[in-house]
Amino acid sequence: MEEQVFEQCHTINGLLISNQENEARQELIKLLDFYNNNELAYNPLVNHLIRETGLFPYLEPDTSNWEERFIYNAFKVDVGEEKPLTLHREQSFLLKSLLEGKNIAVSAPTSFGKSFVIDAYIKIKKPQNVLIIVPTLALTDETRRRLYKKFANEYRIITTSDVELAEKNIFIFPQERAMNYFNVVESFDIMIVDEFYKASSKFDKERSASLIRAMIKLGAKSEQKYYLAPNITSLDKNPFTEDMEFVRLDFNTVFLEKHELFNEITNNEEKSDKLIEILSENRGKTLIYAGTYSNIDSLTNLFLDTYEPIENELLGMFEEWLSKNYDVNWSLTKLISREIGVHNGRLHRSLSQIQVRLFEEDNGIRNLISTSSIIEGVNTSAENVIIWRNRKGSAKLDDFTYKNIIGRGGRMFKHFIGKIYVLEQPPEEAKTQLDIPFPDEILGDLDEKKYEGLLTKEQVAKLKIYDQEMSELMGVQVYDELKSESAFQSSNSELIKSIAIDLTRNPNEWNGLYYLNEFKPHNWDRLLYKVINLQPGNWDSGYKVFVEFIKIIAYNWSKSIPELLKELEDYDVGIDKFFLLERNVTFKFSALLNDLNTLQKRILKDKHYDISKFIKWCSHAFLPKVVFQLEEYGLPRMISKKLHESEVIDFYDSDLTIHSVVAEFNRIGKKTTIERTKEIDDFDKYILDYFFDGIKITNAQQGV
Repeated sequence: MEEQVFEQCHTINGLLISNQENEARQELIKLLDFYNNNELAYNPLVNHLIRETGLFPYLEPDTSNWEERFIYNAFKVDVGEEKPLTLHREQSFLLKSLLEGKNIAVSAPTSFGKSFVIDAYIKIKKPQNVLIIVPTLALTDETRRRLYKKFANEYRIITTSDVELAEKNIFIFPQERAMNYFNVVESFDIMIVDEFYKASSKFDKERSASLIRAMIKLGAKSEQKYYLAPNITSLDKNPFTEDMEFVRLDFNTVFLEKHELFNEITNNEEKSDKLIEILSENRGKTLIYAGTYSNIDSLTNLFLDTYEPIENELLGMFEEWLSKNYDVNWSLTKLISREIGVHNGRLHRSLSQIQVRLFEEDNGIRNLISTSSIIEGVNTSAENVIIWRNRKGSAKLDDFTYKNIIGRGGRMFKHFIGKIYVLEQPPEEAKTQLDIPFPDEILGDLDEKKYEGLLTKEQVAKLKIYDQEMSELMGVQVYDELKSESAFQSSNSELIKSIAIDLTRNPNEWNGLYYLNEFKPHNWDRLLYKVINLQPGNWDSGYKVFVEFIKIIAYNWSKSIPELLKELEDYDVGIDKFFLLERNVTFKFSALLNDLNTLQKRILKDKHYDISKFIKWCSHAFLPKVVFQLEEYGLPRMISKKLHESEVIDFYDSDLTIHSVVAEFNRIGKKTTIERTKEIDDFDKYILDYFFDGIKITNAQQGV
């Protein structure tokens, strides 16, 4: 064994001498995996090689020479945890650049540990206002949980709208929600954009314009900018990052062992057999990338046909909980009993978070089937990653996304080696030059004089025409006010103009709009049809189905999800469609209503209409506002309802906010909350344990 280790060390040293540091690091990680599997202490030579390759956190001080011990301690920083942590060489380089005040756009692998750099920056620099823009709400809560435990004693951690600011604040939002604070916060010390590649329409056609809008407007209020992404080779010249230094760090902390098995597979049956074989040979945690919702269905059928339910006390409780609170016949309910979970962007936030928690438990979910939501919505990783399909939606998987998915394999200090199994031919390896073209659809939201340096002559001309048309529709003063306030939620200027035209030309068709504020769903039909017609083809269902869905979920708080699903049977809306349509109501539909309301209050001002009440209902899925917000914190609505009915928390209290309810939960405590809640079951208690873990607060934090 010693001879084998020496030979490997000799190979690594040879690679270092010939300036092949990346290759040397990969070989060293394999050697560290050997040490870990055999429970061996590192010898001084191995520690020396760790130092030479920059992997300082892996050093073992007890078996190191003094030089390595010095490095191990010299690279320690306070990241807000109980003890300082040692950064690796490239993390330290990045942190130093940020502390010097540089604007940086960085490309680094998934396993790099970019979040440690953010945490260390906050701890050392102590900025007053930090803005972190993340791509999804799931990542919002994950980031909140991490930072809350470290900084809730110094900062107010804000993830929802309409929160009163403290002296020092950390804002964590998707881009659309971030714009709500445009007129509230005077300046940000730093704006951090996670996964900033989504500013390119190539990677996110639907939301790239809204991200660019946030980058322009909120970036102008930020003293420093830090953009993060994986796997970008170069950054095209563009007006959004021209004042930033692009840094590419090809520095992995784990080794990806690829098994390209697609050449052995000739048909779907063989592919299914190969998948089952891999899962039977690997007992470690496995992410299975399915690519599309239909492929999740195919894998679900395969697993239900192949596996029998397994005796697992924790997952048995979850299965029973899903049966009672969602749908006994739901495919996820059946998969859970086979130690398999599903992660996609449509599920209730709390359900996705609970499954990720169970995936990280030793006795929890073993295999997790996913769409691309697993790379966009959460920072989890696994020992094994299986690429079942080389698709992302209807398109073929590109090399950038492929690398991002397989980058979920392995985890620092847990799995030195991530095993990647590729069951369909991967995309050809390619360099990713990130192009961020200026989207015409946000032109109408920009001030021509302020932003003309960003625009082409053609765009300046388009903007002048747009401004002229909108000024004629609602008056110069009103239009200028709306523009300066960034009052619209939509990033689509043409949509805003089409609504303004409809209101101007057909004012009488909007008579009675205020009736939406009366809780009489049976009277809403005409107006709901009128609103959804403003944005045709945007609702993932026929108009009738969407209208009936809104009227039925108006009773979301008073009825259970199984009861609502029973009523929706006539419209062919099952549990998966329920998630999709509810999401459309809370985001797309409420945003459209908000823009309609903003415009009609100016254009139809003589009617004195205001549908803010109805907009709030829709944006909170007709739940009490704080109940809806708590779902983003990992607390499902059905548990909140039990808390309300047991008089633990009064969710009808109009003064209740997300921060005051968190303070109240901390005052009551987990033990008393559970004791006072009626009809609480064992899995409710498990969820409350997870929820309380994310809002832990010490006595020193109470005043923030």
